[in-house]
Amino acid sequence: MNIAELLNNTKETLVSFEILPPVRGNNIQSIYNTLDPLMEFSPKYINVTYHREEITYKELKGGLLQPIVQRKRPGTVGITAAIKHKYSTEVVPHIICGGFSKQETEEALIDFNFLGINNVLIVRGDPLKSEIKFTEKKDGNKYAVDLVKQIANMNKGIFLNETVEQNAATNFCMGVAAYPEKHIESPNEYSDMEILKQKINSGAKYIVTQMFFDNNKYFDFVNKCRKAGIKVPIIPGIKPVSIIDHSTLLPKIFHIDLPKELTCEINKCNNNKSVRQVGIEWATQQSKELKKAGVPVIHYYTMGKADNIYNIVKNVF
Repeated sequence: MNIAELLNNTKETLVSFEILPPVRGNNIQSIYNTLDPLMEFSPKYINVTYHREEITYKELKGGLLQPIVQRKRPGTVGITAAIKHKYSTEVVPHIICGGFSKQETEEALIDFNFLGINNVLIVRGDPLKSEIKFTEKKDGNKYAVDLVKQIANMNKGIFLNETVEQNAATNFCMGVAAYPEKHIESPNEYSDMEILKQKINSGAKYIVTQMFFDNNKYFDFVNKCRKAGIKVPIIPGIKPVSIIDHSTLLPKIFHIDLPKELTCEINKCNNNKSVRQVGIEWATQQSKELKKAGVPVIHYYTMGKADNIYNIVKNVF
């Protein structure tokens, strides 16, 4: 199923979920535990994030530090295939620039193509914690638009080194990420919008937004996209607050604003259980308004937790 075609043809608001691969050493049962209750809502597709390497340091004798490079959440290809097989639903793996060469990216995409997984979400990815700014791997894609172009070439049967593989053209439907409140690295909204247009003009067919907590920011962003000539579906991404520290962590990590009314409600809470209920109620109202507005899909970021997402979707659909 082509996700873009689904979005363009749906007459009702659909549901999708995003999950994280488990931390290395765990097994896929944690994924099933998250998804099993959510399948009651018949999601049309499920996103699986991709994660680059992380660097930690081991202290050696004499005070020297040994860097240890590892991926803490591996397994996106296998998890994607397992979900597709178990639930007979479409799965959309993320494809990222960070930590991967173009050759490694091509090989992962070939694996997905073999498995009949033909929908992907393209994101640049975050810099390493030790980096001041994002640095691509040697021979890697620097920007998300470069990754979109690489996959667009594969869809034409053009692989790396301008090799044309006979009868081997892929058929990936690409989505891209966007930021209603502007990407932190963009100098202004105009620049941010121009970069988004480049990704669409290079072959991306739909957009998924970063989380937001004020629907007006989403509606305003959609209007700006339409005025800029971007006509593809724009899917709102929703994540409920669930712990007291979210009032400070989310703005810091994701560079987003929390409405005054929401922070006031969080500040009234004495424990995370109370905050979790606030998050459910706030995201429920967001979702109801978005559904009333006729958005094609509401995309829920589960972050490995299902109970609050279950309650929100149950309240809305």
